[in-house]
Amino acid sequence: MVASSGSVSKSGVYYFSQGWKLVREPGIKRYVILPLLVNILLMGGAFWWLFTRLDSWIPAMLSHVPDWLQWLSYLIWPLAVVSLLLVFGYFFSTLANWIAAPFNGLLAEQLEARLTGATPPDTGVLGVMKDVPRIMKREWQKFAWYLPRALALLILYFIPGIGQTVAPVLWFLFSAWMLAIQYCDYPFDNHKVPFREMRVALRKKKVVNMQFGSLVSLFTLIPFLNLFIMPVAVCGATAMWVDCYRPEHAMWK
Repeated sequence: MVASSGSVSKSGVYYFSQGWKLVREPGIKRYVILPLLVNILLMGGAFWWLFTRLDSWIPAMLSHVPDWLQWLSYLIWPLAVVSLLLVFGYFFSTLANWIAAPFNGLLAEQLEARLTGATPPDTGVLGVMKDVPRIMKREWQKFAWYLPRALALLILYFIPGIGQTVAPVLWFLFSAWMLAIQYCDYPFDNHKVPFREMRVALRKKKVVNMQFGSLVSLFTLIPFLNLFIMPVAVCGATAMWVDCYRPEHAMWK
């Protein structure tokens, strides 16, 4: 389980698959329980409610398609469904991450120690509670970066033609990048790396992070599997941190 400091970064697919393995490691499972419960309750309830509304929402979205694009309705209909799932899934996964952020940080911290053989800070329940203001401030930073970009993309959905064809693709790419930021931020924040510096570091390996974020985004759309995606993504992002970023940014060894 101890990673070498000279590890070479691999693909985002590799780190995503590692997340599914690491989440089951003995000694790590107990740190998975609370993030898992938050995600199951929130995402499970949210998607159940969404599926009861699709029958009315999809025709309403398609009513904005201009007459000259009606012949593409067979293609636009699944894009409309995917669009709703992407927007809805990202919104509620963001909310779940806000609620579970202290526990996700603790999971990343303990897994990093397990992967590297380092001694993590002695963080118990009281330590987690003491860090909540700092963690919430970080979540606000992410939200402030995300919101104007998300609103600009949502406006595209109301443009006839573009809203039903181009906007879903752009939203998926944006969601993939934002989810990479969301989950990679936990180990970065544990080491007090500033948010801006973290984004610069992620851009240097943008392909790897886009691969990772795309898979997280896809699995967020899959019923049942999306209930487990939060701790899996935290574990995969932590493995990526250890290989790609820890040698340069770690504050504890």
